[in-house]
Amino acid sequence: MTSSNAPAGPALDEIKGAKKSLNGRIVDTPMVALSSDRIRPFLPADAQVSIKLELFQHAGSFKARGALLSMDALDDEARGRGVTALSAGNHALAVAWAAHREGVAAKLVMPDYADPVRIEGCKALGADVVLVDNIASAFTEVDRIAADEGRVQIHPFEGKWLTLGTSTCGLEIITQHPDLDAVIVPVGGGGLISGVARAVKLMSPDCQVIGVEPVGADSLYQSFQQGKPVKIERVDTIADSLGAPMALPYSFGIARANVDDVIRIEDHEMLRAIAILYDTLKIAAEPACAASTAALIGPLRDRLEGKRVAVIACGSNIGEQKFTEMLTKGRALLNG
Repeated sequence: MTSSNAPAGPALDEIKGAKKSLNGRIVDTPMVALSSDRIRPFLPADAQVSIKLELFQHAGSFKARGALLSMDALDDEARGRGVTALSAGNHALAVAWAAHREGVAAKLVMPDYADPVRIEGCKALGADVVLVDNIASAFTEVDRIAADEGRVQIHPFEGKWLTLGTSTCGLEIITQHPDLDAVIVPVGGGGLISGVARAVKLMSPDCQVIGVEPVGADSLYQSFQQGKPVKIERVDTIADSLGAPMALPYSFGIARANVDDVIRIEDHEMLRAIAILYDTLKIAAEPACAASTAALIGPLRDRLEGKRVAVIACGSNIGEQKFTEMLTKGRALLNG
C-alpha cells in the first residue's frame, strides 16, 4: 500500500517501552462495554461494543501521551529554552500540562475563537498564550516564536513522539480486548490514528482499523484517495479538534500502511451522537469525542453488525455553553 521509503512506524518493542516509561505518569484509561439498555438500540445489531475513555486522560485528551514523550526527548539545553505549539485547544492543553509537569516553559499560539475553557485551562497550567485571529496567522506566529526564542516546536500531530504516544493507546486497547474485529478512530491530522493503527496491526493483524473524519475536514480521506498527503482548501466542521487542513508525510505514511478504511461523517451525525452519549451515558463529549460513536451508529452500523468493536472517545475539552448548544441541536435531530 505504501512506497518503500514510507515510514515504518514504531516497532512493538518501542511501543511497549514507551508504555512502560509512561506508566504512573499518564492514565491507563478504562474500556467500558456499551451494554446498557439505553444505548443498545442505537448500536449495530448483536455487536459487542466497548468505548476507550481517553477523555479521562490528563489534560482531557489522548494528546497527553505524545506531549509527555516529547518533553522526555528534550535535552537540558532545549528544556531551558522551552517549547511552543499551535493548537485550537486539546494539543495546547496537553503541551501545557506536560510542560508544567516537567518544569518546562511553554508558549502556545491559539486562535482567539478557541473555546475559552481551553484558553483558560492553558493559562492555569502556567503557559503563556498568544491569541491570533486566524489559522494562517497562527502558523506564522508559532514559527516566529520557535525561530526568535529558540523554543522547540511540538507539532500537533506529525512526528515520532506523537505517533509513539498514541501507539500506547492502541496497545492498551488490544491488551484489554485482544479479540476485536474493528477499532474506530477519530481523525484530525493523523497523529492518533497512525499510532493506534500501528499498535493494533502489530498485535492483532486481522483487526480492522477504520478512521472517521468530518466531511468538512477530510484531509486524510482525500490523501488516501490520491495516494499522497494533500492539503484541503477549506475546513468547515463543528469538530474543531478534527480540523487539520492537511495530512503530513510521517503520520500519513504510517496510517496508509496500517489503516483499512477512512470514512466521512456529517456534522449533524456528530450532534446526534453527542446527544446519545449524554442522554444514555452522561458523557459530555465534544464533537471529536463523539465522532467514532457517530460513525458506529451511522454509516458503519450495518457493516459492523455482530462484530466486536472498540470506539475511541478521544477527549472532551468543551465549555458548558457550547456543549449545551450542541446537545440541544442533537436532541432536536433525534426527535425530529
